[in-house]
Amino acid sequence: MVGFKRDYQGNAKKHHGPKPAAAPKSTMRNAYTPMFERLRDELDAHHDRRDRIGKASRDVTALSKKIIFSLQRVRQIDASLPQDIQAEVDSRLAEIAKLLASIAPEVQDINRYRYSRSLVCLEELVEALTFSHYLKTQTLVDQAHLAQVVEDLARQGAAPEDEVMADAGTTPIPEQAGQVAAEAPVIGVTQEDYLYGVFDLTGEMMRFATTTSALTGQMASGDGHDEPRTIVEDMHDLGSLFEMLPHAGGGNKTWEKKLEVMRQSVQKVEKLGYDRTIRGSERPKGWIPDLTTDDQPNSP
Repeated sequence: MVGFKRDYQGNAKKHHGPKPAAAPKSTMRNAYTPMFERLRDELDAHHDRRDRIGKASRDVTALSKKIIFSLQRVRQIDASLPQDIQAEVDSRLAEIAKLLASIAPEVQDINRYRYSRSLVCLEELVEALTFSHYLKTQTLVDQAHLAQVVEDLARQGAAPEDEVMADAGTTPIPEQAGQVAAEAPVIGVTQEDYLYGVFDLTGEMMRFATTTSALTGQMASGDGHDEPRTIVEDMHDLGSLFEMLPHAGGGNKTWEKKLEVMRQSVQKVEKLGYDRTIRGSERPKGWIPDLTTDDQPNSP
């Protein structure tokens, strides 16, 4: 016999089973409800779009870095890239093209600036393309030409598989754009993307100068001119160009930081070039200066 629970007066307590599920409360609606529902949907779409752009941006950044790593294996400037390196660059540009095409519809009109912080990959892509162009021509590609290249990549990425990269990718700075997916949305390169990418280019030029100097015993220079220019002169010109530019607004920490890093890169290449010129005969092949610390005064 099942016992009953009793209260303090000895009366049997009624058995209570699980509480029945409460009926869903009806949502109160008024004249403002549709407006807030529309705002909710817009915010959800914004966050989803930002996540998609951010993921593609990280992938483009990674591929651009791989292009730069491949280019750092080049040992001379003002010459065509070796076939194996060019093939690596082409393959990664094809992947970048598809990624750019996937997010191009998301960053049209005002959204290009709304999600500019999520498109930091363009700085890395500008760095890779300008570095490739410099190694092949010993010149700096201008913003208009580079913007056209990025637009072409987005169009090529949107083209059918049998047409993609049929002509593009054979060179990072193609002379002819091709007529692939002409109506596809593209991604524009802003002045800030271009300048920040060229800022970072100086760091890659410094690494290239250091490596080639150690391996060849001389400063990298172009052979296609009557008076070959060394990379030291190119760094001088690039550094002077940035020094003459007006600062991008007071308190722009990114600009100030990149400007300081650029100055350090120029100074390192200057030091490397001067040591090679003045004391080159005393340096064994493979020698590189200590570029990590400033020179200390000799003790008496």
